[in-house]
Amino acid sequence: MQMLTLLLSFCFSLSTAFYFHVGEREEKCIIEDIPSDTLITGTFKMQQWDIDRYDFLESAPGLGMFVTVTTYNNEVLLSKLYGPQGAFYFTSHSPGEHIICLESNSTRLVSFGGSKLRIHLDIRVGEHDLDAAIAQAKDKVNEVSFKLEHLIEQIEQIVKEQNYQRDREENFRMTSEDTNSNVLWWAFAQTLIFISVGIFQMKSLKDFFIAKKLV
Repeated sequence: MQMLTLLLSFCFSLSTAFYFHVGEREEKCIIEDIPSDTLITGTFKMQQWDIDRYDFLESAPGLGMFVTVTTYNNEVLLSKLYGPQGAFYFTSHSPGEHIICLESNSTRLVSFGGSKLRIHLDIRVGEHDLDAAIAQAKDKVNEVSFKLEHLIEQIEQIVKEQNYQRDREENFRMTSEDTNSNVLWWAFAQTLIFISVGIFQMKSLKDFFIAKKLV
């Protein structure tokens, strides 16, 4: 089974929506760089290609979607079968790259040329959806308070993203300084080696001349 990987970089982005095409037996994975203790919400919709209409159907009847989320330490955060349309949630336990893989549960042994799918995917990082029904049921004061809490939550997520990026920059700076220090010491060691070899060659040449009574 062929596995195609998309590397998407979301810096301080709270929501990203897009769609892509895959075969019914094809797995698509997305690598997401996420801070620790962050809620991720994903919504998807699957459309099946209709050869007769030469267009995508509104849905994908009879098909479901396997969603798997793992870390680079092979820790499985989510593994579940959904319908052709749904939402999934998971919380990161440690900072770093997380792999989100989607694959239909098609039972076809061969993926024919026309059996392709269009998958709409919306990934929200550290953001909760506002429930319109709840907001309408509350009075104006509670609604404003609810939206303020939602805004504060978004600000906290942005601060968390900034701290995570700051830590990454600090680690990169320390690595660069260590590399520069190693290069400097290596250059100094090479210089000492060259000087030592030069002195040894001059002494050997002098001893040779003395032995041959040329000086």
